[in-house]
Amino acid sequence: MKITVLHGQSHKGSTYNITKLFLNKIKDTNTEINEFYFIKNDACIGCFKCFMQGEEHCPHYAKVHPIIEAIEEADLVIIESPCYCMGMSGQLKSFLDHMGYIWMPHRPNEKMFEKVGLVISTAAGAGAKKVTKDIAQHMFYFGISSIYKYGVNVGASSWEEASEKKRLTIEKKVEKMASKIQKKIKKVKPSIKTKIMFYIMRMSQKNNTWNETDKKYWEKHGWLKKQRPW
Repeated sequence: MKITVLHGQSHKGSTYNITKLFLNKIKDTNTEINEFYFIKNDACIGCFKCFMQGEEHCPHYAKVHPIIEAIEEADLVIIESPCYCMGMSGQLKSFLDHMGYIWMPHRPNEKMFEKVGLVISTAAGAGAKKVTKDIAQHMFYFGISSIYKYGVNVGASSWEEASEKKRLTIEKKVEKMASKIQKKIKKVKPSIKTKIMFYIMRMSQKNNTWNETDKKYWEKHGWLKKQRPW
């Protein structure tokens, strides 16, 4: 089993520690884990080169592509971020902006349709569930349809300051969700919602006169005919 983790922060706070709880419950002796942190991340500049010319033309391709490759090869993709001002961290959002070309309206990767996704967020107060919802939307448009979300108010500014009762409650919930995730890995089938979105995008690509790169990609995979990515 391969797991890729995108950490949306550089410190080891509540979100990081809960992510580690999940990893310890899910992994086995043969698990390969790749973790990425976005401390010094180059922001997407909105040049449209990934959309119109191909992702290899992104000015940050050398930094971005190895991370996307790790995501493509993973059975489980974990994306986590603390809640900052009712949203995900800026550094994580900046990276996810680089992945726009993989969204189903453009050039979805067929490997995404067989993955499990896990989104984790914490907040000292409100906002964690909003963050998990926003990140899960990115995963959905990647083609990942089996997505688990865990957002929690820890009532403290650090994991060490969280009450023992709160941490025990979190550990129990993590254990329960981790068990469900383990059973789902390598057994994923696209949901009806994912298939409907794919077919909508397929119709769009059939009429595509605005982006030759996208259309050729769909034609190459046979998705405008009878082939499907699942």
